[in-house]
Amino acid sequence: MPTLDTPFASLDHLQRQPHQPNEPLQAFDAADEYLLAHLHEHGIEAGSRVLLLNDNFGALACSLAGHYQVTSSSDSHLGFLALQKNLASNGLSSDTVTFLPSSETPQGPFDWVLIRVPKTLALLEEQLIRLHGQLAPGARVIAGAMIKHLPRAAGDLLEQYIGPVQASLAVKKARLLSATPEAKAAPRSPYPSRYRLDKPALELVNHANVFCRDGLDIGTRALLPHLPRHLDARRVADLGCGNGVLGIAYALGSPQAQLTLVDESYMAVQSAQENWLAALGERAVMIRAGDGLAEQPADSLDLVLCNPPFHQQQVVGDFLAWRMFQQARAALVTGGELWIVGNRHLGYHAKLARLFRGVEQVAANPKFVVLKASK
Repeated sequence: MPTLDTPFASLDHLQRQPHQPNEPLQAFDAADEYLLAHLHEHGIEAGSRVLLLNDNFGALACSLAGHYQVTSSSDSHLGFLALQKNLASNGLSSDTVTFLPSSETPQGPFDWVLIRVPKTLALLEEQLIRLHGQLAPGARVIAGAMIKHLPRAAGDLLEQYIGPVQASLAVKKARLLSATPEAKAAPRSPYPSRYRLDKPALELVNHANVFCRDGLDIGTRALLPHLPRHLDARRVADLGCGNGVLGIAYALGSPQAQLTLVDESYMAVQSAQENWLAALGERAVMIRAGDGLAEQPADSLDLVLCNPPFHQQQVVGDFLAWRMFQQARAALVTGGELWIVGNRHLGYHAKLARLFRGVEQVAANPKFVVLKASK
């Protein structure tokens, strides 16, 4: 396992989450190293309040834990689990870092803000907006990323909401953007965004980091018309629920069903909670942030609905989808069903056939297939 050596710590037990055997990727990169080196070179003072944004697997937080007052804010529940596990595996107490879901606003004043530039620039924009009034006099705001994942728009957002930006030289294919805070009028956030559906008739709220923020994504659009309807009190999960549209649409057509909506994004969960309340009022539901169905008891569900992701941050692949299929199988009763939508080229039919006794194509268009897998 690679060791993260910095002026603050030497960490040799850092893992990504979810963990997979023979993990090909490490839990930190050159941008993490660059941020920590910059912090040390500029003489951070003892007792400084440090805010970390989007520290994906806790490499920054574990390095600074115990030295400073560290708050870490992320939109990933998997990132939170990684932080907790990496603190413990490196002999650090969990109370040395305060974790805050990105659905909540960090409370300053902060002397330093270190940002890992996220894939979704809307999330970065919302985070920068929330920094207004939370910076101490003389605070420093530094964003870092691997150059291949650093869009020009990230610097534009820093300049718009924080102040003048200076880009560093590249080191190991990483770059930093240093923003000098200046007095600005309180910005107005454009988030959450809203859009309407005709069938079912819904107005949906999407907070900043929700996938396909300005409208219904085409995968979900392909699945919605084919959702099953049941009149019994079926136990149903919307796995990777996003803004909750699949679970809400199913619930509208199945009034006795018992729904669980789960996503690893806190902003997705926040969106789903607001959308459920608007569409279904006080009807009972469980909506939570989680590692998929890892916490779901075995043989406790009759139906799972899923539009699986095909990436984790900038890493593209079917590892998360495959893991979700395995979780669904474990949680379903014998005879239970997993309904998914996926791009044709991903070959989900063959993958599901390795886990389920029967796989049926329910619908298809030139890009997507809707599949039903029976346990």
